[in-house]
Amino acid sequence: MNGYLLDTDHCIRILQGNPTIAKRLAESRRAPVASCVIVAGELLYMALRSEKKGANLPRVIAFLENLSVYPADSESARIYGRLKTRVLERFGPREKARRRKFKIEKLGFKDNDLWIAAVALQYDFTLLSADSDFGRLAQVENLAVENWWSS
Repeated sequence: MNGYLLDTDHCIRILQGNPTIAKRLAESRRAPVASCVIVAGELLYMALRSEKKGANLPRVIAFLENLSVYPADSESARIYGRLKTRVLERFGPREKARRRKFKIEKLGFKDNDLWIAAVALQYDFTLLSADSDFGRLAQVENLAVENWWSS
């Protein structure tokens, strides 16, 4: 494990000053903590759509400027494709004809989450998320997931 990759839910809790996550981050100072461009996009979108855009957008921008934000690149795309295929094979319809037209969202997986998982796998990060879908992704790929807060 090369460090931790923050999912959107953990970033939000950090921005809200969650003491549990702050304590865990302080305890793991030696391990790098980062996020990815997909999470950055989700945070910026949420800030721009919020009722307190004037306050939230600068906070999100400052947060992201102080965090390593990993890109999604051709290697991420390769991992994403493999991961999405394995998810469909494991949780999707058994018949190939039905599988071809099947939308993975029907299984509860979002494409953004698959991209986030792909970046975590690419850089050998433990993914910090409370999203149960990542636990299901760990059933098809060697994805390390931890949850540092409870909803």
